[in-house]
Amino acid sequence: MRKLILTLSIVFTMSNLFAQELIKLPQPQKTGGMPLMQALNERSSSRDFSEKDLTEQQLSNLLWAAFGINREGNKKRTAPSSHNNQDIEIYLTIKSGVYLYQAEEHALLQISDKDMRNIAGNQDFVKDAAVNLIYVSDLNKLGNGSIESRKFTAATHCGFIGQNVYLYCASEGLISVFRAWINNKKIADALKLENGFEVIYSQSVGYNK
Repeated sequence: MRKLILTLSIVFTMSNLFAQELIKLPQPQKTGGMPLMQALNERSSSRDFSEKDLTEQQLSNLLWAAFGINREGNKKRTAPSSHNNQDIEIYLTIKSGVYLYQAEEHALLQISDKDMRNIAGNQDFVKDAAVNLIYVSDLNKLGNGSIESRKFTAATHCGFIGQNVYLYCASEGLISVFRAWINNKKIADALKLENGFEVIYSQSVGYNK
């Protein structure tokens, strides 16, 4: 009996620790903003980042725009994916640590409390950007095709998400740049990714210096 109680106590403690790591984001603001045609006109890539942080509300809006749930009934997202496989996971590096976006809860799961912004790309400006989004594909969700074909599909999905981010940034007065010059293995090791998960692209977001 004592062993059972001890086991249940450990499980309960671990559950509490896990719950504490899940950080609920504010509800995304789904109205207002810049008209679509104006946002398309303003959309651009920029690399001249300041270290000014985004607010919690901006972070919430950014992640929802990127790949949040916009149809609660069937859990479909703001960006399309082949056969609705939803293979892309979004990790983000900010000053306070590394997080994984949980779309269904619209929350962040903390992976690390270290500032690891510099792992998200090979350019110097990456360490200064307020947020680096790292797009990881669960290739297991994309069927039994070749690795090359599955990566191609995942890259297409990242493109949809990346454009959502660009348009949100244009509307919000933020800057962004979508990047392929990354050290995939270094990022995968830092995130402790399991077999079958592949780093595809990264995207920096923040204020203009």
